Amino acid sequence: MKVVFIGSGNVATHLSAAMQKAGYAIEQVYSRNETNARTLADRLHCDRTAKTGEIISTADLYVFAVKDDALPELIAQTPAGNGLRIHTAGSVPMDVFKGYAAHYGVLYPLQTFSKNRDTDFRRVPCLIEAHLPEDETRLYEIAGRLSDSVQTLSSEKRKRVHLAAVFACNFTNHMYALAGRLVREQGLPTDLLLPLIDETAAKIHALSPSDAQTGPAVRGDRQVLDRHLALLSGDPAMREVYQLISNHIYKERNRQ
Repeated sequence: MKVVFIGSGNVATHLSAAMQKAGYAIEQVYSRNETNARTLADRLHCDRTAKTGEIISTADLYVFAVKDDALPELIAQTPAGNGLRIHTAGSVPMDVFKGYAAHYGVLYPLQTFSKNRDTDFRRVPCLIEAHLPEDETRLYEIAGRLSDSVQTLSSEKRKRVHLAAVFACNFTNHMYALAGRLVREQGLPTDLLLPLIDETAAKIHALSPSDAQTGPAVRGDRQVLDRHLALLSGDPAMREVYQLISNHIYKERNRQ
């Protein structure tokens, strides 16, 4: 199977490497950023282009791994052909391909990716969807060669899973950044927090998040909460975040 990647970001970098390792022939990488296209193409030892008019039209599979808002324009500009076209976005419906291709679908890898950090793709859940039954079969086979966890999911359900992923990953990571700032302000290394972060993540493999919840908010410890809010008086935005999340934790616990 000959594959063309549209995009050269984090997802494209990891997914293309996993596909190549699984035996798929990556023929070409397209990116509007020529430097990024060259970097990924060099890693994959394949052709590259920064012009949509030069995208190969005879590939078997086209993987669109780009920003959500760039998808419609790139789909419209990609040369027509009989190859299966898929995107990797969590919140974009499969029908974004409608009218531009007969064979299309989605392969959404439910993971956070960074270019310079290795990821074991076999442990990455892959959520798939396809327009035609035969394409779903093909896509299931492709995903199954990459991951031990493959599941068919509708666009509507995938959108909800992506929302959950933003809470579980992106928002959590932002909390790490805020916590790190508070620690650094005291002249301490952020590594101080790593054992706490590791244990917090490890606990939910054995406990539900509700049972694992600790801290002043879940206890309703008003004195501690007020002291923390006072410490954040110089940073109204962070103070608001603290208050909103603490209130939500307290309400969720008392609703159970």
